[in-house]
Amino acid sequence: MAMGDVLRSIKKAEQGAEKRLLEAQEEASKVLSDARKKSSDMIQGAAEESVAMTQTILDAARSKGQGEADSVKSDGGKDIAAIDTNSAKNQDKAVQMVVDALMSE
Repeated sequence: MAMGDVLRSIKKAEQGAEKRLLEAQEEASKVLSDARKKSSDMIQGAAEESVAMTQTILDAARSKGQGEADSVKSDGGKDIAAIDTNSAKNQDKAVQMVVDALMSE
């Protein structure tokens, strides 16, 4: 093999190596870009899921609180009705006691 052929062969091998290096760098960039996008998508999905879970928890707590408030309101209404009924029943007796107390003086 002549010296020119050897030099051409070396030059061709260098060009092939440079081309493979460039392709490898491009592939590495693409892999890195894809990984960043996937990471960003995962973070976004986790954030959305977190918001949805928080909303579900808040809705459940609000519903439970409203149920408890309704129960307390109902019980209070029953207590007020019982007091009202008892006071109406005892009103005549109370009036009579006041009248008797005033008459005995």
